[in-house]
Parts: sequence; structure tokens; C-alpha cells
Amino acid sequence: MNEVRKRALVTGGSGGIGAAICKQLGSAGHFVYVHANRGRGAADAVVSDIIAAGGEAQAVGFDVTDETATRAAIEELLEKAPVQILVNNAGIHDDAAFPGMSSQQWHSVIDVAIDGFYNVTQPLMLPMIRTRWGRIITISSLTALSGNRGQVNYAAAKGALNAATKALSLEVASRGITVNAVAPGIIATSMSRPTFDAAVIAELVPMKRAGSPAEVASLVGFLASKEAGYITGQVISINGGMM
Repeated sequence: MNEVRKRALVTGGSGGIGAAICKQLGSAGHFVYVHANRGRGAADAVVSDIIAAGGEAQAVGFDVTDETATRAAIEELLEKAPVQILVNNAGIHDDAAFPGMSSQQWHSVIDVAIDGFYNVTQPLMLPMIRTRWGRIITISSLTALSGNRGQVNYAAAKGALNAATKALSLEVASRGITVNAVAPGIIATSMSRPTFDAAVIAELVPMKRAGSPAEVASLVGFLASKEAGYITGQVISINGGMM
């Protein structure tokens, strides 16, 4: 893909899927801000990989649930140039059956997903709108579409992001900005491996395998490209045929 170089911010860019997305955007020629909160060392490693491959990147660190700290960090980024590609990938899960779910388990998952979406996306909007071009891609989950036992908090958080994606897409479509969500199924990461062994995957997934972070990143890379300029307001699942 021959892309005009943009500045991209990937929240949660130090994790398995996030790192793959950062490298995909870097390979497309974009300058990538690799975000982390506690995993700054991992973010630095992703930056090193992007630079070694001929790209440009910088690690940034802040807690997406802290509105003041997030806004300050983003304002510093915007001093250099508008961010025109945003991938909202930061997220956590803290699973429990709902009757036994604690308030902390509920709020921690909701806060990262929903408050994080607002805290990061909102201050980037007006600078992006002024450029008349932008891509906002939020990583959702198959759980938001199908439900999953023990993940009422996670399903609620990701479902809200799907709704926010559709609403925001209507507000900015005329400004040349697309807003989409990607909903992965079972992806082979350090987070999923303890839960889904080969036998479980073979039973649940028609393709009989987990997806790879690179496959998710390829979809995100396409949605971030100029070729995807007529796709907006969509929740696109990548799940090996699970639904």
C-alpha cells in the first residue's frame, strides 16, 4: 500500500495484538506512537522493532483512565502534528460470574474501555477534523456480539464501544473520518492461551485454530488505509467462523 505518512497512536500497543498493529502501521510508512501504561519496556521493544524494520516510532506512557494525565500527554503529541490514525486497543478483563462479581471488577474493566475511549479519542477529534482525514479503529470483542459466561463486565464494555463507534461515525463522516470497530474471536496471545487449549479451540472454532495477532493487525491496517475510505460505522468480526 502506498500511503501518505500519517501519525498513528495505538493504545495498549505493548501487548500481543497491539504490538502487531503497531508494526503493521509502521510497515505502511506511518509514524507510530506505541502507548503503554505499566508495560513501558515492552513498548520500547516494539519501537525498536519498528525502527529496525525501517519505520519510525516513539513510546508514550499514560494511564487512559486518568483524564488529566491522558489529556496532557495527548496535547504534547499534538504540538508536533495531528494524530490522524487512532487505534483504541487498551483494555483489560477481570472475569467472574456476575452474582459474585465485585464492584472493583466491574468498574476496572468499564473504566479502561469506556473512560479510556473518551479520554484518548475526544482531545484528538478537532485537530483530526481540521485535516479532513482520519481513521478511528477500536478493538472490540466477539464477546460483545455473542456474550460469554463470566464476562458480563467485559461484554458490557465492548458492547458500549460498538455503540459509540456507530454514533461517532455519523458525526464525522462528512469530515473524511471513518470510525470502525474490530471484534476478534480467539486470538493466540499470552492472555488467551491459558483459557483456550487446542481441544477447546477445535470445538469452538470452525477453522480449528486460533487467529494470529498479525491477522487482526492486517484488518486494522486495511481499515486505516485510504482504500477503506468508504467503510465506516461498522463492527467487523474476525473469528474463524464462530458466528
